[in-house]
Amino acid sequence: MNKMPIRQRKPVKWAIALAVVMAAAPLALQAENRTLEIDDLRLEVGLSTPVLSPDGSQIIITTSVPNYEENRSDRKMLLIDIATGEQRELTPHRRDASQHRWSPSGDRLAFTDAGEVDPSNKETKGSQVFILPMNGGEALQVTHAKEGVQKFDWSADGKRILYTSPEPAIKREGEERHNKSFEVGDHSLLIVEASRSAQLWIIAVAGGEAQKLTEGVEEIGSFAVSPDGTTLALEVWPSPYTADEYINSIRLLDLKSGETRHLLGGYYTEFMVFSPDGRYLAFGQTRGPETFFHPTGVFVIPVSEGKLIDVTAKIDRYLESVAWLPGGESILVGGSDLTTRALWFQPFDSAAQRLDLGDIHPGTPVVAANGTIVFRGTQTHRPAELYTMRVGEWQPRRLTNFNAALAAMEHGEVETVIWDGSDGFKLNGVLIYPPDYKKGQRYPLVLNIHGGPMGRSSVAFNIFNQIMAARGWLVFSPNYRGSLSQGDAFQSAVINDTSEGPGRDIMSGIQVLKDRGIVDEKRVAVSGWSYGGHMTVWLTAHFKGWAAAVAGAAATDWFDWYNTGDYNVWSGFALGGSPWLNDNAMKYWQQSPIAHAHQIRTPTLILSNTGDERIPISQSYKLYHALKDNKVEVQFIAYPVPGHWPGDPVHARDVRRRWLNWIAEHF
Repeated sequence: MNKMPIRQRKPVKWAIALAVVMAAAPLALQAENRTLEIDDLRLEVGLSTPVLSPDGSQIIITTSVPNYEENRSDRKMLLIDIATGEQRELTPHRRDASQHRWSPSGDRLAFTDAGEVDPSNKETKGSQVFILPMNGGEALQVTHAKEGVQKFDWSADGKRILYTSPEPAIKREGEERHNKSFEVGDHSLLIVEASRSAQLWIIAVAGGEAQKLTEGVEEIGSFAVSPDGTTLALEVWPSPYTADEYINSIRLLDLKSGETRHLLGGYYTEFMVFSPDGRYLAFGQTRGPETFFHPTGVFVIPVSEGKLIDVTAKIDRYLESVAWLPGGESILVGGSDLTTRALWFQPFDSAAQRLDLGDIHPGTPVVAANGTIVFRGTQTHRPAELYTMRVGEWQPRRLTNFNAALAAMEHGEVETVIWDGSDGFKLNGVLIYPPDYKKGQRYPLVLNIHGGPMGRSSVAFNIFNQIMAARGWLVFSPNYRGSLSQGDAFQSAVINDTSEGPGRDIMSGIQVLKDRGIVDEKRVAVSGWSYGGHMTVWLTAHFKGWAAAVAGAAATDWFDWYNTGDYNVWSGFALGGSPWLNDNAMKYWQQSPIAHAHQIRTPTLILSNTGDERIPISQSYKLYHALKDNKVEVQFIAYPVPGHWPGDPVHARDVRRRWLNWIAEHF
């Protein structure tokens, strides 16, 4: 992607680009009363997690819209006033600015963007930290990290920037400069050089040389700065290889002495936040030894000495965020709850309270010292917008109207379906009706199965599902066992039952819909991406009656996945350990859809990225040959791009268009 110039010819006063809340889409499109089409993907405005000013009065947000002509996402960094809703665009020449951080005093904004080439070191690359004065002026580059900046934050006094950056590659001299060999670890087969650990650095805002704070082969992941600025909490992984992220530790680094001490470890931990007084650290930690196969809970531990406190023990849900509330006696946690996303108010001396937010599905909340809360949220018939509310009042108010054009269109009604499944589980899923649905008629049914398996389907707005429903189809997204939607027993039930159990769950949901008399049973299609693709292949191999299937980035062979995917050893948590130990090999084979692919007779579209490290494309090649050799109608489309999902708008749209058309042709 081409970058815009780092400096403008004239300083940008942030009063230049005044935007109003409604300026997200052409008014003609906003007023249009019609159903969604595939080309309406260009109208969806994406929003970053909001960043709240220290005084709770202003928000920084980044919006993004697809630019198909240039095949990129056009981004804007906006400053939004909470009281008035007024928006101002900051640094309009910076397309890729991200990771916004207010200074502790609120007078400056730091962010990452593509850095200038340092004349003294032309090998400098990657994103760098810039600081923008909020009273006007140009952003100035602070860091010149050779390998770019991964994560950063301000010091508590606002005088320094802390950041992580990968170690530079070892430079070989002479004849050895042609030697590109490297040691392999638990990582994707697509890597072409050794993984290098990220280390922690500190640099003065006023300038000078950066100082390195950590050394070694261990990887520094995220970090948190204590309110008094004396201590850092570090998330430490054993190595930079992806599969080593599953068991990490938290260490405390004294910035004055440089000494570190172990705080805890042994499980997968994430999202660390110091309490307002700095005495405690809150963080997320998986509740079982099989990482991701158990819900993440929120724990609190004293920074000095003391026992770990499981503050959310009675919230049996997968929790994904935590924010301290003013006073430090309670927290706000967010996570999944059946087919919704929810926030819980959790005091330390009483039971949690699930907040009633209506049909708003909140993302990660951020809280100011004055009790102002902001979060990105979606509604059933509205894509992402910003919302605000007050601690203790819990009455959300929508601040923005970025996605007014999509919200104004005709959508299909959305329903949470609940039914009794096998093994004693009460199952749930999401059903979207065609916008012109008429009671008493039967409609084609399309399954769009979520990935993971620790994903979830919710009643929040889903543009692709609504586009499919606008074709006159029922669209069903079931939450099968393994989903992070309803607690530990359900999420962990997929261990040693990665395919058969989820398959029964999904098929029982389809039967519930058929029993209602609303399904045209001759036109039923199954589709999904990643683990959704895995389940698509499994279902077509074990059940008949499918008119079409779409298998996107499908995990078809657990053997291949264990040996070649970036999170390879993760499958060992699901299948009793390595396939090369004991008698696990048969278990891996029996639960692999490819072992049963000779039974498939469903016309299948296969989609995959050639640079997918998560599910290498070899998995799709196996499926393609299995179907072709058995004379099953099959089409295999590959995208020569990196990532588990196409990161550019043109290929992402092409995936959805082919997905949609394949099903339509076979209906």
